[in-house]
Amino acid sequence: MLMYLRPGRIAVPRDLRPLTAIDHAAECRPQDVGMTEDGVNRIWRSVESLYRSGLQPAITLVIRRHGRIVMKRALGAVSGNGPGDSSPLVPLQPDAPICLFSASKAISALLLHKLIEQGKLRLEDRIADTIPEFAQCGKGRVTVRQLLGHRAGIPDLPHVDPKPELLLEWDEIVRLLCEAKPFDPDFDKQAYHALTAGFIVGELLRRITGRELPELLREWIAEPLGCRYMTYGLAAADRAKAPRNACTGITPVWPLTRLAQQVLGVPFDAAVEASNADAFYDAVVPAGNIWATADETSRVFQMLLNGGTYDGRRLFKPETVREMTTRVGRSWQFDHTLGIPMPFSPGFMLGANPVGLYGLNSGQAFGHIGFMTVICWADPARDISVALLNTGKSLSPSGFLRVTQVVGAIGSACPAV
Repeated sequence: MLMYLRPGRIAVPRDLRPLTAIDHAAECRPQDVGMTEDGVNRIWRSVESLYRSGLQPAITLVIRRHGRIVMKRALGAVSGNGPGDSSPLVPLQPDAPICLFSASKAISALLLHKLIEQGKLRLEDRIADTIPEFAQCGKGRVTVRQLLGHRAGIPDLPHVDPKPELLLEWDEIVRLLCEAKPFDPDFDKQAYHALTAGFIVGELLRRITGRELPELLREWIAEPLGCRYMTYGLAAADRAKAPRNACTGITPVWPLTRLAQQVLGVPFDAAVEASNADAFYDAVVPAGNIWATADETSRVFQMLLNGGTYDGRRLFKPETVREMTTRVGRSWQFDHTLGIPMPFSPGFMLGANPVGLYGLNSGQAFGHIGFMTVICWADPARDISVALLNTGKSLSPSGFLRVTQVVGAIGSACPAV
């Protein structure tokens, strides 16, 4: 297979067909869901363009429209095509598990909303009512809603060695966060909490239920949706099926390195290295290490589009879905971590009009991004649920541009209903 390779890029064949996998049995005809063959082809060409950038070793995509799968595809390899990877080429399959990174936040938030639905917690409850030690340094009045809306004042872990093994020290992380001084004593400023809020979400769940998060995720989300994976971390027996993450593209320099560290909480290259460490596979990181397939991730958002039901099973009440997707605070509040305005609900990044994270006229959309270019969302206006998963980690502007083009192609091919 003829390849061309640029520094910092993956090996890209001129003919992508050997690295393309389409689940034809799963896909319906585009015209059956108000789309066209040309629209689907435009979407796939944009995905191929993303792959040809040389920044993404593995890409999976699932799009549901009107509840039916119209695209379920993979492009790339599990191994053998990354920078410096000389192992045998193993093509990727559509049902490969891939880490959702920060998109895990949205799914972990669902577990907390299940407690709210059960009457065991309220969004306006103070975190310190359940975790008394969280009240240190003036954080006693922070509410669950503020925590899920990135207004808890603890966007960063205290200054500690960001070694992957720290992720296995749950109690120590919670202790550090409880002792942390908030950057905003008024808890009014929005600042994206990359990993920190997830541990407090998890601790709330543990203390209220007396159970561990993997068990709750399996019982409340994964099993009702028929998921093979959808797990915190990934079992050793399944790791050979999952493509590893790779640093690609330009070598990060200031100010990109500073911005990346603000968003990720650790240096960019350290974050990528940690994501391939055994400790990251073994740990429970509520805001960052759920592994799932694109199909499974799309099912989560389809369930929410359906008002809390999937395949005849009710997971959440409609009023719970409305609450979890309702904006927190002002529509365009500036985010002090991301450096841009970003509307949040209690658990989701929201779309916007005339243009937002999920494309043009996406004001009803909700979802989440993960490690820059993983992006999962639902758009009620278009009746779609989408999961675009990938493994290339890059600060190259061309990578962001081409992901934006994929999102735009999906929006154009799926007219409002």
